[in-house]
Amino acid sequence: MVGMKPTDLPPTAAVKFFGAGMAACFADLITFPLDTAKVRLQIQGESIAASGSAVKYRGVFGTIATMVRTEGARSLYNGLVAGLQRQMSFASVRIGLYDSMKQFYTRGSENANIVTRLMAGCTTGAMAVAFAQPTDVVKVRFQAQVRQSDGLKRYNGTMDAYRTIARDEGVRGLWKGCMPNITRNAIVNCSELVTYDIIKELILKYDLMTDNLPCHFTAAFGAGFCTTIVASPVDVVKTRFMNSTAGQYSSALNCALTMLTREGPTAFYKGFVPSFLRLGSWNIVMFVSYEQIKRGLTRMQSSW
Repeated sequence: MVGMKPTDLPPTAAVKFFGAGMAACFADLITFPLDTAKVRLQIQGESIAASGSAVKYRGVFGTIATMVRTEGARSLYNGLVAGLQRQMSFASVRIGLYDSMKQFYTRGSENANIVTRLMAGCTTGAMAVAFAQPTDVVKVRFQAQVRQSDGLKRYNGTMDAYRTIARDEGVRGLWKGCMPNITRNAIVNCSELVTYDIIKELILKYDLMTDNLPCHFTAAFGAGFCTTIVASPVDVVKTRFMNSTAGQYSSALNCALTMLTREGPTAFYKGFVPSFLRLGSWNIVMFVSYEQIKRGLTRMQSSW
């Protein structure tokens, strides 16, 4: 992969669309335990504030160790099916259509300024959430659920979760937290894609590296770090709100205010280390895979 030379033909919109979904699924398979640990840490403060119970999880690796000890290793992959469904639909739109949206705003020009890139990132991020929100709700519910002492679980499977949420909370329940998620993903998409875009462009402009794996790795790492700093507060609110029971919070804003008054401003950065470990590693795996998948699919297309 390191020695691969860029293909002469640019990838088509279809290649980018499906390539982004495939790369995101691969990244999720690798980093899913970190994402599950992040969710458990984010909702922990909520349960402590409500019941006064002791701290159960300490740090990302402590959380993973506790989950494996008390619930088994499979618990780290709770919600994986919904997670893969989410990435195949979600990442395909927000990442795969990003370049097409840039060209739409520039009317076909390749010279996109920072404002155009931000607009493209916000647009594809919002589109992806509107389309794939139910998969995100189910994924978070699965990651947050803890097996009870009697062996019962909140949901018995992915399809059962979709049916149960729709039955108990109405179809709107599947789009719970849609607005904070749109906000989060506008921020994440802009931070992630625009940062990656700019870092990669600067590396190539100043001939620091060639358009290959080390360049993609460096740009992806920088994108992951910047995204974690910017998006963590919204991500915590989104997780808490989507996992809440009916009537627990009147809105995402109410959820944020409740967190602030009960737990203080540091609550918005709960799970920061696993968030960074997850986003950083996810970005690296996803962008490196995406670049290679685009080249591979483009070569296949050109040989047909």
